[in-house]
Amino acid sequence: NMNGERFYSFKAPKPGLDVLGGARFFALDSNYMSPEQVAWLEKELKASGSDWKIPFFHHPLYSSGEKHGADEALRKQLEPMFVKYGVDVVFTGHEHFYERIKPQQGITYFVNGSAAKLRKGNIRRSDITAKGFDTGFVFMIVEITGAEMHFQTIEAAGQTIDSGTIKRREVAQQTQK
Repeated sequence: NMNGERFYSFKAPKPGLDVLGGARFFALDSNYMSPEQVAWLEKELKASGSDWKIPFFHHPLYSSGEKHGADEALRKQLEPMFVKYGVDVVFTGHEHFYERIKPQQGITYFVNGSAAKLRKGNIRRSDITAKGFDTGFVFMIVEITGAEMHFQTIEAAGQTIDSGTIKRREVAQQTQK
């Protein structure tokens, strides 16, 4: 349902609000981050008005994987915009395991690429890994309720291997004052 587009966005509406609030998802083509796509993303992030801005794409900006690792050039292109426009969560794949990255500049990054193929023993535990799992297939359940995103990562036998709650930074910063 990409309508022939390499990148696009869609909105998951917040009950009771027609235009503002809710969550907007940004599908990006991380194989080639063209100038056109970068300009589109900045315009869309700036204008979204959504409570949650959630980019998802293939290549991780942060990863402890031995096979591929982090895409640092892509990080230099995207992360400044993510910080500037209030992105709280980013979902990626590419690595064939699960990893939740400790917040980097206030953003939680998930690498979830073990649903179809597994690369056992490929995570190099590092200072950025909040949780890693490379010994089985996983899927995630995510639910957004207001200023909180609840997540649960479940392995093939049905055991939860990671779960938690992420608060939007605006809300998290206000509660710390």
